[in-house]
Amino acid sequence: MSDPSPKVRYMSAPISSQRFAVVDVETSGLSVRRDNVLQVGVVIVDGSGTVLDRWSSLLAPRSRWWFRVGPTSLHGIRRRDVRCAPSAATVLNELASKLDGARFVAHNAEFDLAFLRKAARRVGIRLQFTDPVCTLLLSRQLDPDRTMSHRLGDLCERCGIHLARPHDALADADATAAVLPFLLQAHSIATVDQLPAWVPAS
Repeated sequence: MSDPSPKVRYMSAPISSQRFAVVDVETSGLSVRRDNVLQVGVVIVDGSGTVLDRWSSLLAPRSRWWFRVGPTSLHGIRRRDVRCAPSAATVLNELASKLDGARFVAHNAEFDLAFLRKAARRVGIRLQFTDPVCTLLLSRQLDPDRTMSHRLGDLCERCGIHLARPHDALADADATAAVLPFLLQAHSIATVDQLPAWVPAS
């Protein structure tokens, strides 16, 4: 006897329906053990690249007198800037709300995730990094022979995107959000279930 119930065909949601939280951090250096987050920038976009929200903040250090800011000539952040910034707990709580319901994206996501996890552990805040997407890896996969540079600035130049202030967290997040649709299209990613399942180290 045949089943009279109608067959439901699964249709994956279009990529335009997906919300992405594109994140960038500026840090006092490259060592997760020794260095800390100084600034966080987040741009919320949909899969077509439409910007839904933008936010950034500096983070106050745990000690307001003995702390590193690292290469000021690179990121432009000075001690006096972060000394009066909101607390890490305040900033990371706001970040958690921005990440809610969105897929995490960063250029060299492993770097950003490592620093954010460390900062969140210190203040006892849980950050949910849903199915991270790394635009650096997406770009490299298009160039298996590594004939090109995949630094954010060089990627922006190839895509015709202006990177206004390199090493400013919000400007870098803006640039990463702008290149994301180019990378999704280059990988022929048209639906949500085609997004890469990249699992970073914890």
